[in-house]
Formats: sequence, C-alpha cells, structure tokens
Amino acid sequence: MTKPTKPSINKRRFSSIVVDGNDRAASRAMLRPVGFSDADFKKPQVGIASTWSMVTPCNMHINTLADEACKGVDASRGKGVIFNTITVSDGISMGTENMKYSLVSREVIADSIETVMACQGFDGIVAIGGCDKNMPGCLMAIARLNRPAVFVYGGTILPGKHKDKQLDVVSVFEAIGAQANNKISLKELNDIEHKAIPGPGSCGGMYTANTMASAIEAMGMSLSNSSAQSAISTHKLKDSEDAGRAVMNLINKGITPKMIMTKKAFENAITVAIALGGSTNLVLHLLAMAHSIGVKLSLADFTRVGKRVPMLADLKPSGRYSMADLINVGGIQPLMKMLLGAGLLHGDCLTVTGKTLKQNLAKVKPYPGTQDIIRPLDNPIKADSHLVILKGNLAPDGAVAKISGHEGFQFEGIARVFNSSDAALKAILGKKIKSGDVVVIRNEGPKGGPGMQEMLSHTGAIMGQGLGNDVALITDGRFSGGTHGFVVGHITPEAHVGGPISLLKNGDRITIDASSKKITMDVSAKELALRKKQWKAPKQKYNRGVLAKYAANVSSASEGAITDRF
Repeated sequence: MTKPTKPSINKRRFSSIVVDGNDRAASRAMLRPVGFSDADFKKPQVGIASTWSMVTPCNMHINTLADEACKGVDASRGKGVIFNTITVSDGISMGTENMKYSLVSREVIADSIETVMACQGFDGIVAIGGCDKNMPGCLMAIARLNRPAVFVYGGTILPGKHKDKQLDVVSVFEAIGAQANNKISLKELNDIEHKAIPGPGSCGGMYTANTMASAIEAMGMSLSNSSAQSAISTHKLKDSEDAGRAVMNLINKGITPKMIMTKKAFENAITVAIALGGSTNLVLHLLAMAHSIGVKLSLADFTRVGKRVPMLADLKPSGRYSMADLINVGGIQPLMKMLLGAGLLHGDCLTVTGKTLKQNLAKVKPYPGTQDIIRPLDNPIKADSHLVILKGNLAPDGAVAKISGHEGFQFEGIARVFNSSDAALKAILGKKIKSGDVVVIRNEGPKGGPGMQEMLSHTGAIMGQGLGNDVALITDGRFSGGTHGFVVGHITPEAHVGGPISLLKNGDRITIDASSKKITMDVSAKELALRKKQWKAPKQKYNRGVLAKYAANVSSASEGAITDRF
C-alpha cells in the first residue's frame, strides 16, 4: 500500500502570474534593468519592505538592514526586491498640529505595503520597521496579504548620558518642563538636547517601538531576539539576513501569517507586553492587527489576560532601566521562558522559525542572578497588568490607563477642561495647573483630532514641574509610550461624536479608580441629559487630503482606530 503524497506547495503562486509565459515578456523586460536574470524569473520573489528614511534616527539605518535581508533571500534561492514605504517621527512632531498625521501614517504604511506587494506579485515579504507606527503598519499589511512573512525590528537606540544619568527623548520633554519651572537652566536644557539622541535606533525605554517589537516577537512574527538588539549591532545585521533566509523557509513549507497570528498568539503578545510594562498604544495596535488577520480581539481580552499576568520589568518610563540594559542581560527570551514555565504563555503557537514557541525557547538560559531589571514572578512590581481598561459614565465604551503602581491606584480631582491639545499645553507650561487638577484634553480622538495625537509634551511638562503625583490627565487622544504619571487615554466614545467627555465642565469632580476599573464624573444623569441637549457637533477641521479621508473612515479607538472596516 503506497503512502499518500503530500500536496505540492506552489512557491511562486503570485510571481508566476506576473512573469511566466510568452505573453508576460513585457513584464520581464521591465524587470531586467532592475537586476533580474533569466534564472531569477524561476525563483520565488520576496518583497523587502523598507521604512528607511532620513526623517528620523529611528529609521536612518534601515536601508542597510534591507540590503542584508535581501542577501538572505538571494542566498536561499529566492529573488529579493527592496521597496520603500513612509515613516514619520512622533518625537519631532510631538506637541504640534503636525502630530495628527502620526497614527494616520500607520494606515498609509499598511496600505502602501499591501499595494506594492499585491501589484508586483511577490510571494513573500520581509518588513523592516523602526519608529512606532512602522511596526503595526507592517503587520497589518502582512495580515491582509497572508503571504509568508517575517518582521524585522530596526533596533533600539543606545542611551545618551548627562551627569552620569542615561538620557533619551523623554528626558528632553521632561527637561522642557523643568526649565519652564526654573528647576534647571537654559544651558542645561541645551546640554540635554545635544546629548539625548546619540545615533540610530528607536526610543530607548519600554516605549511604543520597543513594546510593539517585543509583542511581535512574542506573537511569533519575528525571529528570536529581534526585539532586543541595538540598531547599530552586528546582531541586528545578522537578524536581518536571517529573516531573508527564514521567509524562504516559510515559502518552502507553505506557512502563512494566519497560521501564526492566532488568538493564542495575540494573548502571548499581550502577556509579554504586560510583563515588560509596555505602552498603552499596544492596545490600539493589537486591536488593529487582529482585525486585519480576522481574529476577534476586544478590550475585554486585555482585562482577562491582565488579571493573571504580573508586571516584572523595571524599565523606563516608570522604571530605572533602558532597553539597552535589558539587552545586556539577555533580552526578552529569558522572560518568555519564565512566563512559559509558569503557564502564562501558549507554547504550542507556531512561529516564523517554522517551530513552536516552546521549541524556540528550549535552550534559552535564565537571566544572570545579579540582574534586577526583570523581577522574579514571586516579587513583581505589580501583581497584575499595568494596562487597565476603565469604564464608567465618563467612558462607557472604555478607556486605557497605564497604572504601574508608582502613581497609586485612585485619583480624585477637579476637571480642568481644554478643547484642544494646544490650549492644554499652553496652560501647563504657563503654570496654570495645580495639585488636585484633572487635566481634560478633548476633541483629539480618531475623528475629532483627527488622528489621535499623543500627549507626551503635556505629561513631560507636568513631570518636569514636579506635579507627576499630584495631577491626572485624561483624553480621548492617546499617549506616547514614554508617558508616565496618572494618565487615561482612548476615552470612548470620543468628544467629536458626543461622548460623555464632550459634556464635562470645569469644576466637575472626576474619579479614576484602577482597582475597580472605573472612570466616573460626579454629574447626575439628569444633568448629563440636559448638557447633551445643548451639545452641538463640531465641524470637521479638514475637508480634503489624508486627514479628511481618515476622519471620514476611522473607527473608534475601542476598535483599534481602523479604516479598513468594510
């Protein structure tokens, strides 16, 4: 009796349509000048999606990584083709109207990678991202296309140094607040500005870039340790070349993202990000990525997973250490093995190595006994998640708080309401905010901004003025991964569509309770109904261009602020 044969895998499912046959001679003619030989037309084609740009240090080195990825593809009997997509810099645009384009860039990146990949007929993809929105944008495109794929993180920046203290971009934002409050001199602010960003790589704490890179590795869409390598290291060059080889292995085996990006894989991503004390932007981006791959993920899943996962990492912004410090003691792999051993990760999830997560972690050694960056499970910084989903009469559809425990778990104060990010920042820098205030920034949601600005300038100024423990900030916008303090973002429904945050008035008492997971305003239902009758929908600020299109199509933050929801 003969054994049944396995169905053959079409390794050139997409490229063959473009280049095979006499009728495709014109296509082949167009490809010869860009480096194709006769032999190349018989190979699987892999798109190398590069986010290289001299716009920001996060991405200034990614062209080199793209070249290495291409080498890996070509050495594995494939044909690599490099193409570019955009990036913008949150750190540069922060605190200006321009920052409204930041979250929008995630959609542009996803759309542009999908467009090139699908039009050119590439059989697989290596996507390389640096700045915050690159990573979810790349993964959203990868998910939509469902072709063999590997993501490469561009790597973290090395810390700057001033007076024997590590610096990063958040140090500069906080120094601005300190100088405005006469706590440091203008000369010291200038010194910090010059020293904070010493070279290539993404912002150096457990901010959004490092959070998303870690989550993607935990999800299985990056090679082991991709998230914990310096941007300028030989390890990152090898990671990029290995990714090119890995995508060819996935093509040969017929492994696609839908086999990897499962519900359990998303739970692994949430688990690792919580243990690391990651950014609130994780919630927004994982919701969007899950939608793109067809996985049902909701705010409730973050609460469910968060109940059993402790926060273990003493990393910036709320902690002491940088990502470079974590790299020096072993990165996130020993943490993942620790979590797996405690039954907190799904070890049977497939990864881009072609092996399961458990198999990848089998030979990983524990952290050295002298390190104190990652706490043991029985001595956590916080026993459950620092990412707290709040609901209540101020946010009936949910809001996201970042409560590491340093801030306390409750805050009660008086609303100081601002109808724009700019107005709030002027008041903060003008020393018009005092202890006990809850700064309310509204009309900055996905539709209302449009684009959901980050409030790092605001929280940096508050921290720099020494008010971090005495003032809360809430918004229908969002926060940088560099933010710390008592902050609540993603309040939904947003003000632009008449959510309760639009009805707040100066002097209203607000209570934020992370223990009971509630955010409420002490205003009666009768009074709220009266205010609702008097409320008028604001006019959209943009009538043409990318922001207008975004505002017309974007969903609520509680759904990931997605635009492809048809």
